[in-house]
Amino acid sequence: MCGAVVAERQPSHTLVCLFLRGGADTLNMFVPYADDEYYRQRPTIGIAGPGKAGSDSALDLDGRYGLNPRMKQLFPAFDEGRLAVVQGVGSDNPSGSHFECQDQMEHGEDYGKTVGGGWLGRHLRSHLGSRATSLSAIAIGSTVPESLRGVPAASVLKSLEDLELKSRAPQPEAVAQILSRLYADDATILGRQGCETVQLLKRVREIRERKYIPEDATEYPDNNLAQGLKEVARLIKANVGLEVACIDYGGWDTHFFQGALSSFHGKKVEILANALAAFDRDLKTHRDRVTTVVMTEFGRRLYENASLGTDHGRGFSMMVLGGRVRGGMVHGPWPVVKNETSEGPGGLHISYDYRSVLGEILEGVSENADLDRVFPSVSLGRLGLIA
Repeated sequence: MCGAVVAERQPSHTLVCLFLRGGADTLNMFVPYADDEYYRQRPTIGIAGPGKAGSDSALDLDGRYGLNPRMKQLFPAFDEGRLAVVQGVGSDNPSGSHFECQDQMEHGEDYGKTVGGGWLGRHLRSHLGSRATSLSAIAIGSTVPESLRGVPAASVLKSLEDLELKSRAPQPEAVAQILSRLYADDATILGRQGCETVQLLKRVREIRERKYIPEDATEYPDNNLAQGLKEVARLIKANVGLEVACIDYGGWDTHFFQGALSSFHGKKVEILANALAAFDRDLKTHRDRVTTVVMTEFGRRLYENASLGTDHGRGFSMMVLGGRVRGGMVHGPWPVVKNETSEGPGGLHISYDYRSVLGEILEGVSENADLDRVFPSVSLGRLGLIA
């Protein structure tokens, strides 16, 4: 028989990667209200500066930027120094293609160049190697994201209830016992991994059987994003060795009727903020070992189009949330917006390669991150993002 049920592991630091698929308009999330060009280019969909429109006004962050009022649930995290914003992040991909830009970022590549596997897959392979388990990396959803390609082991789930031994037998536990005996007699790597998987499934069953009560009376909203983050929090607290969790939130391609606040985009912004705020509150006593990064494949153009939406741009803003984050500030030079040029569409000027931000986060949360393997042949700058 395989050994006893896997006990709680030494708490690890968990990196949560939230991808806003569709090219999110971060200019209407973190509003450069002190730049008049923003309002000249967005006369209809621009967010009013602090104090200009009552409850519809942006919340002042640093005298230059304001937080979209529908993201107000995140303001305490910024004010208390756990949330940082990095303006002017991007890649060198000029295509404007959602698929190409997402694919490039998830693989951690330069435009037109190929690196094997995903950036998180390379990180976990060098960081954990044979110590990786099925719960070292998870993806909330139905497919493995490209960023995890090449990972030694990973699980895809929508909830912990998905992680069980599938069997037609009336008692899956009996099948697990048979597999346990089978793998116990197999001294190969496959046998050891099989035995560990059986043990982990038993551990997950124990976790499922305990009613999960979020910390600090947190109530997660009833939507896929928030409930997915709730499952991540559940695994983090169970100490199963979770190193990386990936989750997507799509639908950000707002070419039409984007609006300022009372719109499809405004609703998505609110869902995002409320889900992250609930996650942050639920992890109140675990914040120092969790870092969440929020990214998108590209931003939107500075000017609103004839359909009162925004078209594909280049630069965007990243959010980084966690106890180790040097938060309470907007990182990046000012001003950040630019008009249309021969080099590309107007919008946020790209000041930072996306890999600089991701690389700094990896180094800050992992004691043995090998950035030469994760982002080979890339010169990475430093922002002072992680305390």
